[in-house]
Amino acid sequence: AIAHGQNTVRSGPTMIRADVDGRKLRITFDNVGGGLVTRGGAAKGFAIAGAEGPFVWADATIDGDAVVLSAESIAEPKRARYNWANNPIGNLFNQAGLPAAPFRTDRE
Repeated sequence: AIAHGQNTVRSGPTMIRADVDGRKLRITFDNVGGGLVTRGGAAKGFAIAGAEGPFVWADATIDGDAVVLSAESIAEPKRARYNWANNPIGNLFNQAGLPAAPFRTDRE
């Protein structure tokens, strides 16, 4: 959106795609507003799973407009979730300070 002659971001980061890369899952976001950042340390609130089986907490690394997820116990990640809980702990924001929207990639 343009407000007072400036480009502004209207919402926090929203997941637009998930791509498998070996033992990692790359989650790409829209509305990053200059980049993705965390508050309070490493990215939290991400979980991954294989095609079957339970979700486990994932290690998450910011890479441009994406977050790369992995977990030692998941050899072939296929599904991801972020802030998918009653009391979410996620700390991912865009440069404008707006929080990332919760998502799950395993929804039909």
